[in-house]
Amino acid sequence: MGLYSRHILPRCLDMACGIGPIDKQRAKIVPLAKGQVVEIGIGSGLNLAHYDSARISGVIGVDPDDHIWALSSERRAAVDFPVERIGLSGEAITLDDNCADTVVVTYSLCTIPDPVAALKEMRRVLRPDGEILFCEHGKAVDPKVSKWQNRIDPVWKKLSGGCHTGRDIPALFDQAGLEILDLNERYIPGPKILGYNYWGRAR
Repeated sequence: MGLYSRHILPRCLDMACGIGPIDKQRAKIVPLAKGQVVEIGIGSGLNLAHYDSARISGVIGVDPDDHIWALSSERRAAVDFPVERIGLSGEAITLDDNCADTVVVTYSLCTIPDPVAALKEMRRVLRPDGEILFCEHGKAVDPKVSKWQNRIDPVWKKLSGGCHTGRDIPALFDQAGLEILDLNERYIPGPKILGYNYWGRAR
C-alpha cells in the first residue's frame, strides 16, 4: 500500500464524504437506529454524531482500512456510547447470527467489491425484527448521466479507493433477498454523475 492509499486517500475520502449535502443525507437515516448497531463501512466515523444515544446501546463498526479508522478518534471520543471496530470487509462479518437490532450502511456499497455478499451478511447478523438503514449514491435515473457514470467508472474507482459511480442500489438489495420497506431517491447538490442518492429502510 503506497503513500496515496495510506495517507492522501483516507483524508480525501473523509473530506468528500463529510460535505454538507452528504451530511444532511446521513442525518435523515442514522438517527433512526436503535439497540445494538452494526455499521458497515464505518470509516472515519462520520455517522457517529448523528446517532441518538438515547436509542442505541452501542456501535460495532466494520471496516478493513486502518488508516481511515485512525481519523475517527476524535469523533469516537465525542460520543457517550461504546464504539468498536472489526477490521474486515463487509462480505465476511465475524459476528453471530441475529446479533444486531439495526444495521447501518451509508456510502459504502459503492466500494465493497461484492456488495450482494455484504448485504447477505447484513441480513444474517440482523435480528428478525431489525432493520437495515441505508443511504447510498448510485445509478442515476437520467440515461445520459447513467451513460457517463459507466464511462468514467474504470478511472474513478482507481482514484477513489474502489468506489463505483453507478451501482443499481435497489437491485442489489433484491439480489440479496432483502425487502426495501421505504425507498427515497433524488439528486443531491453536486455533480450529477456522483449525486444520485438512494436512502431508506430494508428487512
